[in-house]
Amino acid sequence: MNLPPIVRMLLWPISLLYGCGARLRAWLYTHGWLKQERLKAPVISVGNLTVGGTGKTPMVIWLAEQLLADGKHIAILSRGYHGSNGTSDEIELMKLRLQGRVAFGVGKNRFAKGQRLENTQPIDVFLLDDGFQHLRLRRDLNILLMDASRPLHGEALLPAGRLREPVSAMSRANLVVFTRAEMAPGAQEAIAKLSTFPVFAASTRLQGFRRFGGEMRLQSAGEIGAGPFLPFCGLGNPEGFWNDLARWHVPVAAKKAFRDHHRYSNGDVTGLERAAEQAGAKAFITTEKDEQNLTEAQSFKRPVHVAVIDFVLSSESECLAAIDRVLASRLGAVA
Repeated sequence: MNLPPIVRMLLWPISLLYGCGARLRAWLYTHGWLKQERLKAPVISVGNLTVGGTGKTPMVIWLAEQLLADGKHIAILSRGYHGSNGTSDEIELMKLRLQGRVAFGVGKNRFAKGQRLENTQPIDVFLLDDGFQHLRLRRDLNILLMDASRPLHGEALLPAGRLREPVSAMSRANLVVFTRAEMAPGAQEAIAKLSTFPVFAASTRLQGFRRFGGEMRLQSAGEIGAGPFLPFCGLGNPEGFWNDLARWHVPVAAKKAFRDHHRYSNGDVTGLERAAEQAGAKAFITTEKDEQNLTEAQSFKRPVHVAVIDFVLSSESECLAAIDRVLASRLGAVA
C-alpha cells in the first residue's frame, strides 16, 4: 500500500480509531466478554497481520498435505473473500492442488460451516484459512505468517497502512513463519534470534510451468522457450512474483499488475496482447491463483504459462513436532 505521505497523514486519525477498535475487540474476546465458539475437532489457524499476500494459501496447502500424509481427515474453513457461490480463486486453487482429499466449508460463519461438516463426516483437524483476526472461532494453534521481504517497522494501521492489527497482536501467535525468507538478506540470522515463540523461515520453490488450457504436465523453465515473457498477476504483493521470476532467471519484456483477486475480462486479454506486442514478448506467465480468474476470458493468442510453486519450510520436522504436540494435547484433553 504505497500511499503518498500527505494521504497517510490525512488518514492517520482514522487509523488511530481503527487501532483502538482492534485492540478493544481482541481484549473483549480474551476476557470472555465476546464469546468464542469451539468445534469438536482441533482448529489450526493460518493468518497474518497485514493486507496483501504473505503466502497463506501455500501454507494451508502444505499443512493439509502433511496432515493427510499422517492419515488425518482434514477440512479447510475459509471466508472465501472476493468470491461468489461458495468459492473464490484461492478456494479453487486449494481444491486443484488437494484433488478432493479434503472437505471445504466456505462462508462468513466458519463455526456453522465447521459444525455442518462435523455432522456429516469424520474430521480430525480443521485448517482455518486467513483466521488470525477471526476471533469468534476458538483455535488450538495460531500460526502467524509475516513477509520477510516487507518489514513492518514504521508500518501504519489501516487505512493509512497495511496493518490489520497493531504489531502487539503477535502475542496471540503460537508459532510464527517468515515467508519469502530467500528475498531478505540476513532473514535467517534475524529469525534465529527470536525466542518468544517458535519461529521458522519459509521460501517458495518453482516446481515448473503448466500450459494454461492444456494438460497438467509440468515443464521446466528451459522447456517453455527463451522468451521474453510478459508476466501478469492480480496479487496482494505482485512484487513477490516479479522477484520470483528474477530469481528463476525468467527473461521479462514487460509486466502488468492488476488488483488482488482480479477477474480477467476479454478486454483485459486484449490489453495484455497489445502490451505483449509492444514489448516484443513471445508468451505470458501468470500464477496459479490468477489461473482461477481467467475462466471467463477469451483465448489468448500467445501461450500462457502458469508458474507452479511449492512451500519450503526450514526445520520442517521441528515445525511438525510443534503442531503434533498441540494436537496431542487437545485430543488428550477431549479423551
